[in-house]
Amino acid sequence: MRQIVLDTETTGLEPKEGHRLIEIGCVEVLDRRLTRNNFHQYLQPDREIDAGAVEVHGITNELLRDKPRFGEIAEDFLGYISGAELIIHNAAFDLGFLDAELARWRAEAPRVADLCQVTDTLAMARALHPGQRNSLDALCKRYGVDNSHRDLHGALLDAEILADVYLAMTGGQVSMHLGGQGDSTVAGINRIPVRRLPPGRPPLRVVRAAPEEVAAHQARLQAIQSASGTCLWLAMEEAEG
Repeated sequence: MRQIVLDTETTGLEPKEGHRLIEIGCVEVLDRRLTRNNFHQYLQPDREIDAGAVEVHGITNELLRDKPRFGEIAEDFLGYISGAELIIHNAAFDLGFLDAELARWRAEAPRVADLCQVTDTLAMARALHPGQRNSLDALCKRYGVDNSHRDLHGALLDAEILADVYLAMTGGQVSMHLGGQGDSTVAGINRIPVRRLPPGRPPLRVVRAAPEEVAAHQARLQAIQSASGTCLWLAMEEAEG
């Protein structure tokens, strides 16, 4: 399924109090790879942004003065997310604002959950790490995701960071394609035929990993195993060794 990692920024904490969306950031993931087919939009909220919110994300009313209103981008946004699985950290917060904007746009507008499957990474993290801090920053530290460039919150930046965290939480590895004769599936790993070199072309140079690279690779596999409970690469090594 096509996955969309989504984050928003807002004028405040509660849509029922009239607070509005001011930024939507989405990152597309296909086959556990970021495609760079992103959706990013700042929005004019037609109200003042709370001072506490500005301290979190740094977005001011002056920055948004010439930006479109939600209704002007709603069709594009719905077309982008429809049918995808949405990956959101603390999904109730973002969905509450998105659904409020949709209802304000059109009385008959669908709710986001009517268009998409929703996965809440906060709920996932609480199940995996009960009793621990599970903020996005805490998960970055736990899973070794670099967020050193995150001085302030931003919807697109946070969506990109959350995509890395989600991939680490769910195994930390993309699907592997290994050469073989004919199509088959072994231990859940897809195999595809080997692509043969054209006649007369010299063989490709093989570059061996340095010892420190091998050690780093093994450490990463062990981290994946500890985080998810399953690491296909280690399972293969154990089966072969």
